[in-house]
Amino acid sequence: MNLNRRQFIGVALLFAGSGAARWVSAAGPAVTALDNSKLIYLSPLLADGRESTCHAEIWFVQYQAEVYVCTSSTAWRTLALKRGLTRARIWIGEFGAWTQAKDAFRAAPTLLLEGQVETAPAVHAEVLEVFGKKYAAEWAKWGPQFRDELADGSRALLRYRVAV
Repeated sequence: MNLNRRQFIGVALLFAGSGAARWVSAAGPAVTALDNSKLIYLSPLLADGRESTCHAEIWFVQYQAEVYVCTSSTAWRTLALKRGLTRARIWIGEFGAWTQAKDAFRAAPTLLLEGQVETAPAVHAEVLEVFGKKYAAEWAKWGPQFRDELADGSRALLRYRVAV
């Protein structure tokens, strides 16, 4: 397919307006780490920018240039988003339970993200499918639980994008 200059600029602007361009430029090496890790360590940020004392090692998936986490509706990371504390920091890698990992995870690639609670059932279904592929060995047990708990509201799907 041959594009003239005007068409090329239009496509480039469309791409630049999408999250993908921002994701690649802002995330850089962290994207590779996300591709290779089964866990992230997540900490919501307080209004003054300090990290919460609540950290968690957690399953995640990348989908359409965003990071998704499926977690309890009563977890601090969910409550933080519902209270308007939308920024979070993640460290990418596997170091065991954060309480036992000491600060080892802090040497891992990191990203500053902006989050929201995703409520659209269609997005839930799409993202759960991605979770099922990534965590195939565990999904027979966890897949139905995630699906049921998202439906009854006891679990939330958190959607994060690179903060600007």
